[in-house]
Amino acid sequence: MPGVAAPPAGTPGAFAAQAKAGAELYGKYCGGCHGAHGNDGKAPPVVGLNAGALPLAPPPKAKMRKVQFKTVADVADFVAKTMPPKAPGSLSADDYYAIMAFDLQANGIDLGDKKLDPSLAATLEIPRK
Repeated sequence: MPGVAAPPAGTPGAFAAQAKAGAELYGKYCGGCHGAHGNDGKAPPVVGLNAGALPLAPPPKAKMRKVQFKTVADVADFVAKTMPPKAPGSLSADDYYAIMAFDLQANGIDLGDKKLDPSLAATLEIPRK
């Protein structure tokens, strides 16, 4: 399934453009479960880090998640293997990272001219209170 093209790394505003592409993908593939705002659906929240979204340890009643979310790469790996629930792994890596960029931006994180990719994601720890 073709995705929305994200800008190359190092392009001015690359992260904002990637997050914008991710917003479209999020609406199509994620919003039905996680909610339009990422914290208002039946699935666990992905927006609202200060309110407990994306906790380090899997919640006790987690149905799918069994891994810790220490870095953005941890979240991305989990999402790519398990989402969307009826077609896990069906999106391209670029699409998954665009959705992650949208989620990060919705959580107040801006990477400026960097494009989110696997190597950068591995260096980014999920901010905790």
